[in-house]
Amino acid sequence: MINDAELILNADGSIYHLNLKPHEIADTIIFVGDPDRVTEVSKYFDSIEIKKAKREFITHSGSLNGKKLSVISTGIGTDNIDIVLTELDALVNFDFNTRALKREMSSLDIVRIGTSGSIQGNIAMGTILASEYAIGFDTLMQYYKKTDLPEELILQKEVIEFFDELTFKPYVAHASPKLLNLLAYDLPKGITMTAPGFYGPQGRNLRSTNMYPNLIRKANMFKFDNRQITNLEMETAGIYALSNMYGHHAISINAILASRVQDTFCHNPAEIVDQAIQLVLQRLTAKS
Repeated sequence: MINDAELILNADGSIYHLNLKPHEIADTIIFVGDPDRVTEVSKYFDSIEIKKAKREFITHSGSLNGKKLSVISTGIGTDNIDIVLTELDALVNFDFNTRALKREMSSLDIVRIGTSGSIQGNIAMGTILASEYAIGFDTLMQYYKKTDLPEELILQKEVIEFFDELTFKPYVAHASPKLLNLLAYDLPKGITMTAPGFYGPQGRNLRSTNMYPNLIRKANMFKFDNRQITNLEMETAGIYALSNMYGHHAISINAILASRVQDTFCHNPAEIVDQAIQLVLQRLTAKS
């Protein structure tokens, strides 16, 4: 039995931050960072049964082509991912009445549809790219123990040796093979770099002095087993690492809106994001 300070419920029995009850989410969940993007996904649903909101966390649950789906805004960063993924896991794997783990664990399918910047010159703006691996340049997983696959440990070792100036330890996590096959079989794939901030952690300088001024340039040169670090964003590594730890399936689909190599930004970001949304929804709900 988990105590009240560990599994925090609201007065109506919903989970603390997401404000959701177990029956209000589907087994397939789409993550978007921006709360305004929730309606950009759910407008394609055939029906919406649940609309909930608290802070930056907005949830719409409904169905499309007979498949139940939820879309949730996570806000920005792996600190928010820690909240969202842990509370989703609690919603499906704890009995809220007894506050005990269920006898049988459930697994969610989690699809991030997010925006990202390319750090390779051969990736055009407007590309829809799937993250095969993600490297966390944040410290979220310093607080958790998880079982790493051999290839994750090999990649992590290469990252730590290559980025030898870092005073923290990056972590590595992989996408779900099941979701890669379902959603990204024909998409370009790469290694995604997850940063804990938008400015200094991504090499931007306005009125600051960066501790690691060459981080993006070095990331551009990193190679592992014929793979490169392709893009930069703020959530994927946390999603992958926590999903793998809890036994869920996760994939990140990135709409490339900027080039950090050419210092340019695309002129039609909403159109590119909508293309990613429609691609994911079509593949999630296609009849086999």
